[in-house]
Amino acid sequence: MKQIIAMGGGGFSMEPDHLVLDQYILEQSVRSKPEVCFLPTASGDSENYISRFYQAFQRLECKPDHLSLFKLPCSDLRSFLMKKDIIYVGGGNTRNMLVLWKEWGLDLILREAWENGVILAGLSAGAICWFEEGVTDSAGDLRELQALGFLPGSFCPHYDGEAERRPVYHRLISENKLQEGYAADDGAALHYKNDQLFRSVSSREMAKSYRVFDTEEGVRETELPVIPLSEF
Repeated sequence: MKQIIAMGGGGFSMEPDHLVLDQYILEQSVRSKPEVCFLPTASGDSENYISRFYQAFQRLECKPDHLSLFKLPCSDLRSFLMKKDIIYVGGGNTRNMLVLWKEWGLDLILREAWENGVILAGLSAGAICWFEEGVTDSAGDLRELQALGFLPGSFCPHYDGEAERRPVYHRLISENKLQEGYAADDGAALHYKNDQLFRSVSSREMAKSYRVFDTEEGVRETELPVIPLSEF
């Protein structure tokens, strides 16, 4: 089964004392103690970010690891990643991340891993990347960005966390610069199984996810059913 879990925000980097989204990701693996690989590329492989990942995931039932493109763990990146159960992508500069991934062939390796059952997950840049398109601030202002295209349509993270995200996303869709798609608040996540949206979950009581689409009357959004992770 192919799975992607795209978070609008949250997880260990935003909720270090409330790891329910990260725990949810781990629970989707068939292994009781899955191997999780963190890709901090979008942050420039920040040592602080990597350290916070280990601090969080060493508290959970898993085997944490990471891949830095600036300090390669091995020469065979494909073999390294294909052995993992979960690949977790951090936030940061989406555009720079995608350029580096393509230079190293990670875009192709990640697709192969996904098609072979490795769970892909991430927040912000680590969520935008899986869709065809997304809203990014990688260039200093919010604008459209072409991504990997594993999932159809567009995605906008931090929908409630940054005031300009919602109006810019609506405008870009109305101007046909982005396809219709989905948006997620900080603390909300979209869980896809085999290319289809399976469910939306949240770590925060008010966190929501939305389907955003164009109509003759303008861009509209429909709130999706969200399952609070306290119910799991």
